[in-house]
Amino acid sequence: MIQFDDITIRLDGFCLENVSLHVSTGAYAVLMGRTGCGKTTILEAACGLRPIEGGRIHLMGNDVTTTPPGQRNVGLVPQDGALFTTMTVEEQLGFALRVRRRPAKEITARTRELAKWLGLTPILHRHPRGLSGGERQRVALGRALAARPDILCLDEPLSALDEETHGEMMALLRHVHQETGVTVLHITHNRGEARALAQSVLLLRDGVLLQGDEARARVAQSDDDFYREDELSATLDQRVLPSTSRAWE
Repeated sequence: MIQFDDITIRLDGFCLENVSLHVSTGAYAVLMGRTGCGKTTILEAACGLRPIEGGRIHLMGNDVTTTPPGQRNVGLVPQDGALFTTMTVEEQLGFALRVRRRPAKEITARTRELAKWLGLTPILHRHPRGLSGGERQRVALGRALAARPDILCLDEPLSALDEETHGEMMALLRHVHQETGVTVLHITHNRGEARALAQSVLLLRDGVLLQGDEARARVAQSDDDFYREDELSATLDQRVLPSTSRAWE
């Protein structure tokens, strides 16, 4: 569960005031809005990376308003993946567990498990340079999932991918959500992604956050080219991905 109660954020002349939202436990929520409207700021506030000046933030029923990022049990996939250039894929996947000082055997087992699940086993030895866009995003997703977060935050994770890879990653995100039951907050400009993945749609517009039917209607009815249409996303590939709920147990 993600809940903001009248939060206020100010930075460098930008301000969001009295913003409230609610995402139910286990839901896949999509947050839309124009560039610069504050979507990433909201995501960062949930992760604890952006301080708020007023209001309260609750995650999974707990007040985390002043809780440090590392104690919120939130996984984050930034827009560009933000992979560590000096680490191999295997090291990236194990990073969150090493930070938490988990036993070496546990780190190795979890890393291999995620690699198999996300199709990364053949490239575990490689560094980010030379990886394709889809491979980079799979690594970033695996790194975010490694510590089994309650909440997964995705900042336009598909925006830089080619059409074929975009479809594959859409199917993978849906599979991850179905298998893990993690609560997801996903930023996108793509109406097709929202239709295919979202159980809840949020729209940030002129500093006001709309939810539910009103948000869906505003996005669907908008003739603004900003909300891109993507037929591939709208008709999400129904392929069956290998089931492995063990990746979360």
